[in-house]
Amino acid sequence: MKTVRELKKGDFFTRKPISEPRDNQVWIRGEYIRSMKAYECTRFSDCNSFCYLKGDHKIFLDFTF
Repeated sequence: MKTVRELKKGDFFTRKPISEPRDNQVWIRGEYIRSMKAYECTRFSDCNSFCYLKGDHKIFLDFTF
């Protein structure tokens, strides 16, 4: 388990501890938005679906995709 801040731009992650996630459960870390003090994250399966996560938000990397 890591935080969003520790990832590099373009890294894949899930928001829940899922061992074999579906395409819509995988997120990609994007740019840091300074005015919002958050990172933009988009879904792997839909580039129009995104969310903003604070840097200390816990995410999961141990999955098979």
